[in-house]
Amino acid sequence: MSDEAFGTGKRKTAKARASIEEGEGTLRINSKPLHTLPKMSQQRIKEPLTIAGEEIIEEISIEVNSNGGGVQGQAEAIRMAIARALVEYTDSDELENKFREYDRNMLVEDPRRTETRKPSQSSKGARHKQQKSYR
Repeated sequence: MSDEAFGTGKRKTAKARASIEEGEGTLRINSKPLHTLPKMSQQRIKEPLTIAGEEIIEEISIEVNSNGGGVQGQAEAIRMAIARALVEYTDSDELENKFREYDRNMLVEDPRRTETRKPSQSSKGARHKQQKSYR
């Protein structure tokens, strides 16, 4: 195990950077404790921690900075950053395989992005066109 590790995560336009170091088992997101976030986001962020196991989590401190995107996008980005940092911190292929089996998106970025709106079409979306009437 190394004494410090970093991980990054991106989801849509949300970005997150996680740093792990030896500590007393704290998790702070943008300098705030985890319980200040919505419940759904908390559960999403805790997933890599529950897979990694209690023995690792109790002896580390995790600090995450995230920005951009919405609440769920940030939660996904934070989840990915924590998972990548844990793999780097433990230097364990077994943990990496656990994450990949559970959900590949914990370690691998999702390349999908929103399609840009095309000119001379309505503002409702990328492929939305004016309705055409034949009579």
